[in-house]
Amino acid sequence: MIIKLKQQSPHKQIEHLTNWLTRQKFRVHLSEGEFETILGVIGDTSALDVHAIEGLEIVEQVIRISEPFKAVNRKFHPVDSVMTAGGAQIGGGHFALIAGPCSVESYEQIMEVARAVKAAGATMLRGGAFKPRTSPYDFQGLKAEGLELLRQAKAETGLPIVSEIMNINHLDLFNDVDIIQVGARNMQNFDLLRELGRARQPVLLKRGLANTIKELLMSAEYVLAGGNPNVILCERGIRTFETYTRNTLDISAVPVLKELSHLPVVVDPSHACGIARHVPALSLAAVAAGADGLMIEVHNTPEKALSDGAQSLRPSQFEALARQVRRVREAVQP
Repeated sequence: MIIKLKQQSPHKQIEHLTNWLTRQKFRVHLSEGEFETILGVIGDTSALDVHAIEGLEIVEQVIRISEPFKAVNRKFHPVDSVMTAGGAQIGGGHFALIAGPCSVESYEQIMEVARAVKAAGATMLRGGAFKPRTSPYDFQGLKAEGLELLRQAKAETGLPIVSEIMNINHLDLFNDVDIIQVGARNMQNFDLLRELGRARQPVLLKRGLANTIKELLMSAEYVLAGGNPNVILCERGIRTFETYTRNTLDISAVPVLKELSHLPVVVDPSHACGIARHVPALSLAAVAAGADGLMIEVHNTPEKALSDGAQSLRPSQFEALARQVRRVREAVQP
């Protein structure tokens, strides 16, 4: 339920209404915008008397949210949410350029890539320490050692780090990770999402290979319902009948998600197509569509990469793409 308040409503009366709703066992979220103030009420509101609430002096309108996702709903929070991670921001006009290797392979590799992407304009460093692989015989990541190498790269470059978690039991290892990524295969791992609802860091939630936009938003709702309001949605391509690309990038998901939700939306074009030479075109399309950020795989020697080398840009290619991204952003900004 959404309670729209009249402009310049006294704070004491807003506090009184909020406390009353809290005593009724509802969670209440206050959203103060430039032109309107909204109370978002989470819980079973069917027993609340809408007419009685509308009769209050400070209340302009009461609206029931019909969609099953409440906390992530833009109706609930009309203003774009801004996430802060390691000093970097994303959302609300702040663009994130997240870059790095699919897997952290060695100290030399992650340091070389981190320095290169930082120089090219990246705002965050990505790197996989725990790797979900289709084949049990493929490289599974350096695990805790990989996270330590990421922390060392952060210490040298100052870039906030993003890495994927696969297991609830590993959560303590991610205390110093600035953004915890939930991969496509874990998008509906609800036990993991509940635990991340207790985390303090932002969660970058990737859309599943065959999941709808509604299902992505419902997964995000698990995290917010658990108490963590900091979720970043990620479109990374979905599985279709097409065989010329690894997945099919659903570029329409960007404006749809931005319309439905206040959460930042980033695009991962590397996993979307799986072919490095097509990554720049998809990246620019995502920026033009209104994405709040990009997640790009970059490797110093893609031909020797232990995972996903075919979709990884070289540092020089990433530098060229970063320049193009800046130009497109300038062109589409109002």
